Amino acid sequence: MESIRKIYRIGHGPSSSHTMAPKAAAQRFKEKNPAIHNFQITLYGSLAATGEGHLTDKAIIDTLSPAKVKIIWKPEEFLPFHNNAMMFEAIDNQNNVVDSWTIYSVGGGKLADENTKETEVEIYPHDNISEILDYIETNGLTYWEYVNQHEDSDILDYLHRVWIKMQEAIERGIQTEGVLPGGLCLRRKAASYYVKALSYKPSLQGRSLVIAYALATAEENAAGGEIVTAPTCGSSGVLPAVLFHLKRNHNFNDKSIIRALASAALFGNVVKTKASISGAEVGCQGEIGTACSMAAVAATQLFGGSPQQIEYAAEMALEHHLGLTCDPICGLVQIPCIERTAFAALRALDANMFAMLSDGKHIVSFDKVVKTMNLTGKDLPSLYKETAMGGLALLKNIPPKKQ
Repeated sequence: MESIRKIYRIGHGPSSSHTMAPKAAAQRFKEKNPAIHNFQITLYGSLAATGEGHLTDKAIIDTLSPAKVKIIWKPEEFLPFHNNAMMFEAIDNQNNVVDSWTIYSVGGGKLADENTKETEVEIYPHDNISEILDYIETNGLTYWEYVNQHEDSDILDYLHRVWIKMQEAIERGIQTEGVLPGGLCLRRKAASYYVKALSYKPSLQGRSLVIAYALATAEENAAGGEIVTAPTCGSSGVLPAVLFHLKRNHNFNDKSIIRALASAALFGNVVKTKASISGAEVGCQGEIGTACSMAAVAATQLFGGSPQQIEYAAEMALEHHLGLTCDPICGLVQIPCIERTAFAALRALDANMFAMLSDGKHIVSFDKVVKTMNLTGKDLPSLYKETAMGGLALLKNIPPKKQ
C-alpha cells in the first residue's frame, strides 16, 4: 500500500475527484508545456456528467490561466480504465496538437492511468487488515505504531498539520452563514445548529454538536473552502466532526487524536487499495462508508478499544453503508452529501459504542466487507454512481454542457 498521506490531502473543495485531481492534472500538463497558450480538455463519463456542478471546468481553467482553454464535455462516453477520464491537449499557434495526455481521477484526489502501478511507491508489506492484525498482535504493536513503523519519520508531524486544518475548517464553518454556491440556494446550517446545540441539555448536546461540526466541514467543502480529504472531499466532514467532538467534550488531547488519525487512515488505505473510495466507481458507499469506518476506528482507539474491537467498529461502520448510491442533485456536493456526513458521524459513534460493548469477536471481517462493498459497487448501475442521471438527481437537474 501507498503512504497514508494520500488519504489526507489538504486542498479546496467541493470534490477530490472533480476539483482536486483535475486541478493537479492541469498543473502537471501546464508545467510540461510551459510555452503553450492554447489548451483543449475533453472530460468523459462521470467527470463530464457532474463536472460543472463540481467546478471541474473552473478548476482547470483557473490553473491553466492565462492560456486559452476549451472544455469539451462527453458525459455519455466512458473510457475503459475509470469513469472519471480527461484528455489534455496542447495546441500550438498553427492549431496543431503538440502534446496529448489521457489521465483518470480515481478517487480521493489521486490521478492514475494504465501505467500507474509501475510508479507507485509501496511502503506497507500488507494490504489487508487481517494480516495487519496478526502482525501487530505478534509484535505487540497498535495500529498507529504499525503506521509509524512504515511511514517516513515526519508522518506524525504531517498528521498534526492535517488535524490543524480539520479544526480550522470546523471553526470557520460554525461561524459562517449564507447561501452555498451552485444554484440550489441551499443555506448553510452549521452556525445555527451549533448555537441551538449549546442550549440543549447535556444528554442531547453532544450528538447535536457532532451534527453541527459535520455540517461545518461539509458546507466549507461545498463552498470551495480549504478542507482535508478523509478520504474524499464529499465525505470530509465525518472524521473531523467525531474527533472535534471527542476533543471538546471528552478532553482527548491532540497527541492521542493524531495517533487516532494514523489508525483511521490505515483502514481507509486498505479500502482504497482493495476496493475504491471513488463515488464514480462504487457509489457513495466507497466515500461516506469509508469515512464512517475511519471515524469509528479513531473513536474506538481513543476510548481504549482493543485491536479486535477497533476492527469490529470499522467493519460495522462500512457494512451498514453497503449499497449507498451517489446521486447528488445538480451534481453538487450538497444534497444529500452535506446531511449524509452528519448521519455518518453519528453512526461512527454508534459503531464505536457497539464494538466497545462487545469482546471484539464477530463473524464478518472488515476485509470481507471491503470485498463485498467493491462487488456491490461494480453491480450498481452507472446512473447511481456520480453521474447525476438517477435517484435523487432526477429531482432537479442542470443539463451538462455540450460541445
